[in-house]
Amino acid sequence: MPNRQDPMNITDQDLHLAVHEWYDPLYRFALSICQQHDRALDLTENAFHKLSQNRDKVRDPKKIKSWLFSVLYREHVDQYRRNVRYPSQSLDDSPELRGTTGHEGELSHDAKVLIRMLGELDDIFRAPVTLFYIEQLSYKEIAATLDIPIGTVMSRLRRAKDQLRERMGHVEKPLIIPFPQQARHG
Repeated sequence: MPNRQDPMNITDQDLHLAVHEWYDPLYRFALSICQQHDRALDLTENAFHKLSQNRDKVRDPKKIKSWLFSVLYREHVDQYRRNVRYPSQSLDDSPELRGTTGHEGELSHDAKVLIRMLGELDDIFRAPVTLFYIEQLSYKEIAATLDIPIGTVMSRLRRAKDQLRERMGHVEKPLIIPFPQQARHG
């Protein structure tokens, strides 16, 4: 009979380190997929809350990062599905108010254009692009986070880049986007 090791426990120190290390990247990912500051904050805080409540589900402290990104993405998808079934209108969704708060004023023109273009991508493309180019997750980590095969990750990244290139053709001043030459697979 194989010798089973007891699962590692996520300690308070592990939680503290996770918040310190992953809060900003998780928030940026949430903002990129939901496009709303308040929702991004809620998604981020919910992911950390779930981590603190479900310590036993993360058996290895090295897996906290991918666990958090997965939980946040699934919560976003669940909220999206709920909103499609039960739409509501709030002042935060008003076109006049969108973009008036937050850090957008600090961004360069190119960054604003690129963020707008990313926002125009479908979620199935926006999430992998953000995870790969902004959060620098590997294909394997993205596949685990989004619960899709690695081949699908690669396909969605290619299709997203094609869409971004096409949209950049319609921009007055061409943007320079440094796509990495070498893809990280694992």
